[in-house]
Amino acid sequence: MSYSQAIVVPRISTFPGHEAKARMMLRWLSERRIVEALPTTCGRGVGGMGYAIAEGARRVVLHPDRLPFGEAINGLEVVTKRCIYTPTRDFAEEAGCPECRREIGEALFESLDEWMPGQTDNFTCPECGFEDDINGFLFIPACGFSNLGFIFNGWGDACFQPAFVDEFAERLGFAVSLVVDRA
Repeated sequence: MSYSQAIVVPRISTFPGHEAKARMMLRWLSERRIVEALPTTCGRGVGGMGYAIAEGARRVVLHPDRLPFGEAINGLEVVTKRCIYTPTRDFAEEAGCPECRREIGEALFESLDEWMPGQTDNFTCPECGFEDDINGFLFIPACGFSNLGFIFNGWGDACFQPAFVDEFAERLGFAVSLVVDRA
């Protein structure tokens, strides 16, 4: 099985009460048996800790046979610090302004030097002057920028059902980006 991630990111740079919301989402996911309630060494990030895949995961994806059951890295990692989520393979750094519809990727990705340390949440289109949270701009493929993120290790090829992504967003209280990374 090739390695992939499905990353759910709220479309807001600074999520209010992000740590409490992370705990609430973990409870919801573990109550539905999508992930296990206690962390184990099934993650990929620092320390390798994550929440292992559980049987309920089969109900929220289009291709349950592609889920990473039996793999050492198969868990959900919850990130509660400011992070940039982009695909790593074949990523063209393309972005567009929702107002003027022009390509502004180069300028936007250069602005991440100010976004990452939290100097700003916003970006201003160099073409028309439209300003919004960086997540308000258009990205192909999807990207996310937030202090809250949910990384499902090994789940990218299974493809979340759209209804699950919608329910996830509803529970968060914000629209989400679904970043899929395949290596």
